[in-house]
Amino acid sequence: MKTVPLESISLETAMSYQFRFIDCIMHHFTGSQILACGDLGVVKGLNKPETTQKVEKVIAEFFNAEKALLVRGSGTNAIRYALHACLSCNDTLLVHKAPIYPTTQTSISMLGLRVVKADYNNLEEVKQTLEKHPEIKGVLIQYTRQNVEDSYSMQEVIDVIRRQSNVAIITDDNYAVMKVKGIGVELKADLSCFSTFKLLGPEGIGCIVGKAAYIDALAKQMYSGGLQCQGWEALEVLRGLVYAPVSLAIQGQTIEECHRRLQIQKELPEVKGAYIVNGQSKILLVEFYEDIAQDILNYAQTLGALPYPVGAESKYEMCPLFYKISATFASGNPLLAKRAIRINPNRAGADTIIRVLKESLEGIKYVSK
Repeated sequence: MKTVPLESISLETAMSYQFRFIDCIMHHFTGSQILACGDLGVVKGLNKPETTQKVEKVIAEFFNAEKALLVRGSGTNAIRYALHACLSCNDTLLVHKAPIYPTTQTSISMLGLRVVKADYNNLEEVKQTLEKHPEIKGVLIQYTRQNVEDSYSMQEVIDVIRRQSNVAIITDDNYAVMKVKGIGVELKADLSCFSTFKLLGPEGIGCIVGKAAYIDALAKQMYSGGLQCQGWEALEVLRGLVYAPVSLAIQGQTIEECHRRLQIQKELPEVKGAYIVNGQSKILLVEFYEDIAQDILNYAQTLGALPYPVGAESKYEMCPLFYKISATFASGNPLLAKRAIRINPNRAGADTIIRVLKESLEGIKYVSK
């Protein structure tokens, strides 16, 4: 199986992200404000809590963007609002020639958008599609892989589109923020969208970063107090973003170590292969020689492995996730659904991952007797 996972930043780079983020915080907050719990409600003149506005300024500065906006509804609503900001009903949106993420498809349907597809792995096809469809008003690019064989570069796709057209470019940066060297808006997209819950933040808060014209228009529509991200929630977003880069870099190193021990060193003879893939977050896909995937999953959770994701790398997911492979990955090879599992180490180390695999293999053999 050939996979082209996104290149993760090093631990040293992740540390520099943490230090730079703290520096950005100190540009906008006093020491006592950081130690407070934030304000509430619709402050006169701002129409949002002052703390929320400060956090948004920190995020915009860190990503070298004009503005940032915290929204309710997590990453899904961030993408939905971004599409709404850039396109109108019956407008045409260019997407990758791959299965559209289900919640994103719901947003496209709700907004009444038309869809044209191009293979982002083929830059010439992207160019030709834009030429053939001058009615395209916006482009949505998902940072992480939608197909196992995806290999496209976010930077290259954005560059081709920018040379060809002035359409609005929206990027879905979920599972990429604080893991890669530059998110969409840093690579000249108009708007980047992501969930802060996937970055050790609070439930239900998404973030849009990018062009002020789009974000200001959205902010004016969110005049209701119930739509506001409250000050204490914004501070939770900030705290999560501080710790996320280093935590995620360690997680990336753990995946690489597990891959080396299982695929190269063949530490467990029952394992046929191990592959690093982005689906959606960077994970380890482990394939066995026999149809024992479900048995392994059942046993691993008795050893403390998580049986399902909560927010995919949320603050609640400390132990490693042992989970079924996605339908997309299994579509090209139905046997994989019975013979492969995906593992996200979360905060665990490689020794723990290998131990749980080994004990699960031993456990299901014992049970089968």
